[in-house]
Amino acid sequence: MRIVGLTGGIASGKSTVSNLFKSHGVPVVDADLVARDVVRKGTGGWKKVVAAFGNDILLENGEIDRASLGQIVFSDSTKRQLLNRLLAPYISSSIFWEVMKLWLKGSKVQRLMARDGIPEEQARNKINAQIALDWKKTKADIVINNSGTIEETKLQFQEVLNQVTRPLTWKELALSREGVFWILISALIGILVVQKNLKW
Repeated sequence: MRIVGLTGGIASGKSTVSNLFKSHGVPVVDADLVARDVVRKGTGGWKKVVAAFGNDILLENGEIDRASLGQIVFSDSTKRQLLNRLLAPYISSSIFWEVMKLWLKGSKVQRLMARDGIPEEQARNKINAQIALDWKKTKADIVINNSGTIEETKLQFQEVLNQVTRPLTWKELALSREGVFWILISALIGILVVQKNLKW
C-alpha cells in the first residue's frame, strides 16, 4: 500500500481531487472528518477543548460549536496553537488507525485530505493562519495546479494517478501487508530450519 498526503490552501481544489481519487476506487481518509470525530461530545478531545475554551463554545446539545470555535482560533494565533497542541495527538492517532485498517484490508493507495467551507471573513483568517502555499509546493513531490479548467485538472490528476498506482518499489512492498506476511513466513521457516538442524 502506498500512502500519499493531499494538502493545499483554502479553495485550492482538494475536494475536487479527492473526489477524483474516490471515483477511481482509491480509499480516502478525510482529516477534516477525523478532526470532527475527535471532538464529539464526551471524547477526550472534547474534554480538553472545553476545559481550555469554556462552555461558551458549546451548542445546546453539548456538542462543540465549530463555527464559534473557528472564529476564536483563526483570529488569535496563540489560541489556534493551543487548539492544535490539544488535538494533534487525537487526530494523528485516529488517522493512524484509519490507515492501519486500510493496510490490514489490503488497500492499494491511501489519501489523507482536508476540506472546509466557511464564511469569507473566517476564510481570510484561516488563509492567513496557514503555511504559505509556496513553501508547501517546495515540500511536495507532486503538485496539481488547479487554477485552470476542470478538464485540465482531470488531465493532471490522471498523470498523478498513474504515478501513485505504479507497482510498489521493493521497500514499499516490504512494508505492505503482503510483504510483512512473507517476511514473517520466511522468518518462521528460518527459525524452524535452524531448530531442526540443531536437533541433528
